[in-house]
Amino acid sequence: MPQDRRPGRPVRVLLAEDQSMVREALAALLGLEDDIEVVAQVARGDEVLAAARAHAVDVALLDIEMPGATGIEAAAVLRRELPDVRVVVLTTFGRPGYLRGAMEAGADAFLVKDAPAAQLADAVRRVLAGERVIDPTLAAAALAEGANPLTDREREILRAASDGATNAELATTLHLSQGTVRNYLSTAIQKLAARNRTEAIAKAREKGWL
Repeated sequence: MPQDRRPGRPVRVLLAEDQSMVREALAALLGLEDDIEVVAQVARGDEVLAAARAHAVDVALLDIEMPGATGIEAAAVLRRELPDVRVVVLTTFGRPGYLRGAMEAGADAFLVKDAPAAQLADAVRRVLAGERVIDPTLAAAALAEGANPLTDREREILRAASDGATNAELATTLHLSQGTVRNYLSTAIQKLAARNRTEAIAKAREKGWL
């Protein structure tokens, strides 16, 4: 759990970002703030929980696309295991589905990476104060886009199919019959108004639904 917030103690921040140049730039920018201290940096989503525990962080800044686990998956783990840690999800891609996924995972803020440094620092302070901070442009896009039409199982199968696996291979991996796999894929393709599974995967990714 985070340390007690004593008056005058800097906010302890964890940065999770797989691109070292971006991570170091964010750390440098936040380091210019007198009341914020970057105490831990990781490059993988599956390293977030251990780092947050080890360094008693107050706020975790999580990139969405990381190896090991996505920022959204890491946010859900933090919310379950360390509920006092505030979570800010950062993204390069303003995809409405990502925003919904982040909020459902329990994130406190959702911002694009190229937001001004002052805005990011302000978001850190505001989430620590109990506020929720969402990029207004992304919020409007998410409302216009609507909810993700895919079920958890349909998303799972589309993700598994993204590397070109056959129906037989998917059935073995997911412990389903080939007919069941085919039905799920067909339904997902229909929902996304796609011509085939490849187009369905591309559309779902574009909207942040996978």
